[in-house]
Amino acid sequence: MKRTTKYLVSVSSVAFVALAANPAIAAGTDAGSSITNTVTVDYQVGGVDQSDITAADTFTVDRAVNVIVAELGNATTTVSPGQDDAVTTFDVTNETNGYVDIALAVSQLVGGTAAHGGTDSFNASNVRIYEDDGDGSFDAGDTLVTFLDEMDNGETRRVFVVADIALGLATGSVADVELTGTAREGNAGTTGGAVGAAITATTGGDTAGVDTVFADTDGVFDGIAFDDDDFTVQAAALSALKGSTLLAVNYPISGATEFYNIPGATVEYCIAVTNASGGADATGVAISDTIPATTTFVASSIVIGGTATIDDNGTPGNTADDVLTGCDNSAGSSGGSFAAGTVSATIGTVAAGTTEIVTFRATIN
Repeated sequence: MKRTTKYLVSVSSVAFVALAANPAIAAGTDAGSSITNTVTVDYQVGGVDQSDITAADTFTVDRAVNVIVAELGNATTTVSPGQDDAVTTFDVTNETNGYVDIALAVSQLVGGTAAHGGTDSFNASNVRIYEDDGDGSFDAGDTLVTFLDEMDNGETRRVFVVADIALGLATGSVADVELTGTAREGNAGTTGGAVGAAITATTGGDTAGVDTVFADTDGVFDGIAFDDDDFTVQAAALSALKGSTLLAVNYPISGATEFYNIPGATVEYCIAVTNASGGADATGVAISDTIPATTTFVASSIVIGGTATIDDNGTPGNTADDVLTGCDNSAGSSGGSFAAGTVSATIGTVAAGTTEIVTFRATIN
């Protein structure tokens, strides 16, 4: 800060009666502002009031550069495998006492502890930064940016870090993303053009002009701030089993008490779709089953829904050795379709930790 001082002239019988300020320094006072403090001295000589004398001190407010980047909320952002435009949200605040541009950049961890305690295990792709249009939500009105233009003293803007999530990721996979904001020179509030030049701190003590001081609260003093958020995958882990049961109905040998897979016999196929516990619900689940050419589909035999009996062979959680031992479609509903030798049926949602079934019948040719 530059300072100019006018000193009082020595007088006799002096009484200080007032101290006037115009105005006092407050946090956030704009850089370049002049702060003037004036004192008035009232006195008498021989009991007679004399003309007041005054003295003033004036200095110029220097620039204290400080930027804050803060994740909005304090929880991970849940995403699905293959999700496009996954969004995490940050607020960027200019605590500098003057206009600055704030350059933005995103980096990602490679391993290590992520923002909310998980272990970083993958990187998101197609990472972009958008400035909010003022409604607080990521939408088509937001602007793709690399910096925030002409941020005023105390101004906060919301930005979204948007990325795509790869297919095939397991539940619990984590990608940490870090948003960094770097203060750059502003243009006194005039928007447009490229990001401003790098800011250089004044060295060597107070000068006659507006000095620049980095005032970061992290103690690094470089005009740079950052915060982290992370994406955590919640996937659906689907597995499918298929079995068949020989039916007594329409068996070609009248009066038979034992049944065999002979021409003319009818079999009921069961398809069981299981979604493992601990993940996401699977939606839009549909099956497509091309029947063997040596069988004939039984019209209107598709039933969606019911229960399955599955033997895990003593290894719970390991679907590789599971065996479908029975199906009950009595609570199911007719549906699906058959065309060009293919059975099609839409199950819809298979909630985590549940199994849904589809059954249909075919006759052995």
